[in-house]
Order: sequence, then structure tokens, then C-alpha cells
Amino acid sequence: MARRMVTLVSWIACLWSLGCGEPAAPAAVKLRLEPVATGLSSPLYVTAPLGDARIFIVEQIGRIRIVKNGQLLATPFLDIRSKVASGGERGLLSVAFHPSYAANGFFFVNYTDLNGDTRVERYHVSSNADVGDPASAKPILSVAQPFSNHNGGHVLFGPDGYLYIGMGDGGSGGDPQGNGQNRNTLLGDLLRIDVNNGDPYAIPATNPFVGQPGIRGEIWAWGLRNPWRFAFDRSAVLLYIADVGQNQWEEVNVASATAGGLNYGWNVMEGTHCYPSGTGCTSAGLVQPALEYSHTDGCSITGGFVYRGSRIPEIAGHYFYGDYCSGWIRSFRYVNGKAQDQTQWDIPVVSTLSSFGEDGLGELYVMSQGGEVYRIVRDG
Repeated sequence: MARRMVTLVSWIACLWSLGCGEPAAPAAVKLRLEPVATGLSSPLYVTAPLGDARIFIVEQIGRIRIVKNGQLLATPFLDIRSKVASGGERGLLSVAFHPSYAANGFFFVNYTDLNGDTRVERYHVSSNADVGDPASAKPILSVAQPFSNHNGGHVLFGPDGYLYIGMGDGGSGGDPQGNGQNRNTLLGDLLRIDVNNGDPYAIPATNPFVGQPGIRGEIWAWGLRNPWRFAFDRSAVLLYIADVGQNQWEEVNVASATAGGLNYGWNVMEGTHCYPSGTGCTSAGLVQPALEYSHTDGCSITGGFVYRGSRIPEIAGHYFYGDYCSGWIRSFRYVNGKAQDQTQWDIPVVSTLSSFGEDGLGELYVMSQGGEVYRIVRDG
């Protein structure tokens, strides 16, 4: 028990910038994937409350499952299949536990409802710590979706305590409605809301467009096509956004977590390239990605997290990501405004690599939409 407490205290200290050593390169370490759960229904996300030893797995069909003491519990933590439209890019897409979950029991989900629209709802844990209360649903946000794809779907609390919501451009191809560059819609944006004040939420006064006519105050960043996972690195105060490309380029954007109002360029640009390809454009005022790769190397980026766990200190500070089609796993460190120490890990490819996840102690996970969840561990 004492050993576990030392590990937890060390990781929390690291998490809040009280000292995280970051080696220059992970050349001396090898990684492998350790099976955690199998036989799941399209797992799309893994998370847990800070310090919690359990693992919460989001299934696309509308359930959240728990792995506890190494065992997949038979009773779901939450089952809202009756209100979720699942299939393709729709479904139950993520869950976020309130920073004060241990005290208030609140957790937030993002799903596609039976009309195909995005819903963000708050729930409360029941008297059984392993079961949420489906009757406690409180609607927080609803966004109409014009097409069936590009729902975004990630909800995540930032280091500032606000809830961030990733929204795709509304779907189809090429952003036919121009949502990416339209700040009068919540589509194509990263939203930031205050769920601790207001009913159902308040807009933080420090959001970049508060009070500006014709611009939605919930917007924190814009110009996104389909952010399939974003992440905060609290130690470096950075925000990472993996944005799925159109025809040719996948990208990872990195910026200060305190810099609001950034335009990530879609649909003026795809990665660092004008869109459509061959047309003229200007990149003035647009944030350029820290990293991109072409569709000769994959088809759809799956964003991950910066490693801040305690088991593999050699990879501290490395941002992990993968590709849904190619199944490889790569990482880099963001140093002095550049992606450095880029590494493709010698790990068997993960078929339909749907998402990465992070547990309550900062260890990383990867999952296959085919039904498997793995923990990234040291090999040997």
C-alpha cells in the first residue's frame, strides 16, 4: 500500500508541474501492448477519475464498462443504449469525470442521439460506486448535426476546471456548409464551458469571443474538421488536437493551453497545404500543425495523450498517436515549438485503432474497435 501511495503522490506532483524529468529520446526502452479487456462492443475511449485504480471503457453502442482488479464487471457503469444512435461515426463517444468526482459524483457523456444530433449530458453515480444512475441525466448541450459523420465527440476537463468539447465540421466532405470558418456555429470548433455555474452551463468570461456580435461565446478554438481526440499536458501547459484530414493530410496541432481564439485552418487548409489541393490560399492568421503525415502513410489520425505515468519514465513527455487504418503507434516530444524525437514504436499494428486513453494514474491505453483494450507497458 505504501508503495502505491508513493507512486500516486509522485504522479500527481508531476501532473501539476512540480517536477517531471523528460529524457531526450526513448531509444533505450521497448514497449508492448498488455491485454486489459476483450470481447467489448466497439470500445472508443478509456478514462478514470484522478487517482482511481478502476478503468472505465466507453462502448460505442451506449455503454460504459468497468475493469476492476483486472476483471471486466458484468454490470455496466452506465447503459443508455435506448437513447443512442450507434454506427459509423455515431454513438456514445466519450465520458469525462468531474475534477471533484470523489465529492460530487458527476460525470459527463457525449453521444449521438436518435435524431443524429450531438448531446452532452451530466450523470451522477448511484449508491453503488460501480454503477451510475441513468435516471440522473441532466442535459447540458445539444448541437444539430447536418450529416452523419464528423461528430467530434470528445469531452475533457482542462487544467482550468472548465469542460472542453470537440466538435467536427458537421460532416459530408470538404465542409460544404463552411462551418470550419464560421464562428456563428458550434460546429468545427473546440468549445469551453463552465458546468459549475449557470444552468445548464455558463460561458467563461475569459473565453476569447465573449460579447462579440455574431460569434458564439462557447468557442475556444475554431477551424477544425473532425478533432478525434484532444489532450492537455498539464506539466507543459499545452493543448494537443489531432484533426482528421480530408483527402491527403492528417495533422496534430499543439498550442499553449491558455491561448484561446486560435484558428486551425480548416477548410482553408488541410495540414500545411491549401485546400482544395492546387488552389491558392494564405496561411496568415492560421495555426500550422506541429506534425502532419500523408495518406500514403495512413488514412485517419487517432489522437492520444502525453505520457505522464510513473511506470515508464523514459517516455515522459512523449505525445502518443496512431492511425485508424494503418494501426501503427508513434510518439514525439514537443520542444521549442517543434515535434522532436519522432518515434514509430516496434509494436504489432492495432486493427481499427479507434482511440487512446489515460487512466487515473497517467498510464496510457489503446483500443481496437474490434473489441480489445490494451495497456501500453514496458517490454522486458
